[in-house]
Amino acid sequence: MRRPELPHHQLYAFVVLAEELHFGRAAARLGIAQPPLSQQIRRLEAKVGHALFSRDPGRVTLTPAGRELLPAARHALTHLTDGLAAAREVGSGRAGRLRIGFAASLALTVLPGLLRAFRERFPAVELDIQEMTTTPQLAALRDGTIDVGLLREPPPSDPDLSFETVLTEPFVAVLPSTHPLTAQRTVRVEQLADSPFVLLPRAVGPPLHDQITALCTAAGFTPRVTQHAVEWQTVCALVGTGLGVSLAPESIRRIRLRDVAFRGIKPATTRTRVAVSWRTDDRSPLVQRLLTTLNEEPRWA
Repeated sequence: MRRPELPHHQLYAFVVLAEELHFGRAAARLGIAQPPLSQQIRRLEAKVGHALFSRDPGRVTLTPAGRELLPAARHALTHLTDGLAAAREVGSGRAGRLRIGFAASLALTVLPGLLRAFRERFPAVELDIQEMTTTPQLAALRDGTIDVGLLREPPPSDPDLSFETVLTEPFVAVLPSTHPLTAQRTVRVEQLADSPFVLLPRAVGPPLHDQITALCTAAGFTPRVTQHAVEWQTVCALVGTGLGVSLAPESIRRIRLRDVAFRGIKPATTRTRVAVSWRTDDRSPLVQRLLTTLNEEPRWA
């Protein structure tokens, strides 16, 4: 048979009386009259099944049952107080766990500054950072595996998700350092028509992949893709081996590889968009704190 749980106000009254050993002083400390205090103690004794105090004329003492209950009561009240404080912190968005998905290339731009600013403001929040490309991020947001996504080229619309642009950036040509076009400061996209391409698979980020192929199409050719790689660092490493060329967001310049060169392109009108994404119906204060941090911090270029 399950024992009845003890209301915390009765436990608190018991602890105060155990410390004062005087009904008048205990009632004054609790801010109540003596009869309600006596009623609370009697109710608690009824639930325990034994007297907790000996009430002799002019003297109140703890019984053996009372002495046994006292440390457990203090422990329970401490845990309750701590739990309430923790709940308030989580409810206000100042504590808890926030799961963030991010595209690897954003570790070169948005992510470090955002995490630094967020941790300075909310040091008690546990951050769970997961590297994933755009398509897996969108799936993880929908199924609740992550709370926030930082991704490139979000879909034009999604009834379940909200998006906010963080920054936009142009594309650059990624070339082997021995490629003849490295002699130029900028490269016209049509000059890459005869070179094999190393690109991300379309499945990991359809909009970004389509932007790159559209740049080539506008220049009069379809890129001849001979090698795929899921991450931009791998794309650049393969370009450095001479397997091909690529077109990438400008921030990829920050990947320093000895055998790779980056050049601006013409025309330079197309820009890729970096966005933060979250579930539209998510009212988590942690998510709102992160969005506020993004909005209040300077934009990354």
